[in-house]
Amino acid sequence: MSVLELFCDVDDFMLSFLPQMKASQLAAGKQRQRAGQLWPSEIMTILIHFHQSHYRTFKAYYMEYVQVHLSSEFPHLVSYPRFVALIPSMLIPLLAYLQSRYGTCTGISFIDSTSLEVCDPKRIPQHRVFALDAKRGKSSMGWFYGFKLHLAVNDRGELLACCLTPGINDRV
Repeated sequence: MSVLELFCDVDDFMLSFLPQMKASQLAAGKQRQRAGQLWPSEIMTILIHFHQSHYRTFKAYYMEYVQVHLSSEFPHLVSYPRFVALIPSMLIPLLAYLQSRYGTCTGISFIDSTSLEVCDPKRIPQHRVFALDAKRGKSSMGWFYGFKLHLAVNDRGELLACCLTPGINDRV
């Protein structure tokens, strides 16, 4: 999927989702936020496109690819630190977008999990970022400290469900 096709898909979703999100924020008493230089659809497109790219770090992707090659597609790009500050505001729309793209159950489903390490097991006592949420776990590759990502897909490869849990040992 090209960046343009991805943006069109994300923008169509955001046109229907943003009014609902803003209404729920107003009902909860949250203050109005002023518009930024980048539209929420542009931020989400860049975030999703990063995961479709071959880049291992977001910083390299943003500075070496987005700012160099996609500046004509996104004319109001912000600096890398500013973009990183905008990412948390996209969590709820990104999760809603993911859920809106779930496939339908065809009767055949495949379920698997993978470990997401947050640090080397030797560094567990010094780790603070996910200290309350991450757990020790064991996978087929050995012990790790972090989370497990569980996915269910149908026989066409469409995502049916996903779940992130503390890295517990779920092998029997």
